[in-house]
Amino acid sequence: MLERRAAKRSQVDDADAIASIAKALAHPARVKIIAFLVSRPGCIGGDIVDEVGLAQSTVSEHLRILKASGLVVGAIERPRICYSLDPSILAPLQALIGRVAAHGGPRDAPCWPSSDGCLPKGTDQ
Repeated sequence: MLERRAAKRSQVDDADAIASIAKALAHPARVKIIAFLVSRPGCIGGDIVDEVGLAQSTVSEHLRILKASGLVVGAIERPRICYSLDPSILAPLQALIGRVAAHGGPRDAPCWPSSDGCLPKGTDQ
């Protein structure tokens, strides 16, 4: 009973983590920031504003959202804040994507969508 409850809690935690990451990545400017951090090893500070081409305050807000998701971490190294990625936060999302990719597609499902609705497997279109 405790194991089932723990597994269910883990699934809920994973779903929350995946949703947080998805929300954080749901803006082109944040995707650009992530791509920039991937392309530049080490600590990146003010270069992000130049790369993304947005106002400092707008970039700061996007970084706040990325940090809240856990995907980006910031460390104060006076006189600036250095940003880097924490790829370990992606584990639940990677697992979900792996399960979706291994699924095999609609033809392997018990039914698959068509213009007539969901047809049982083995039914011709």
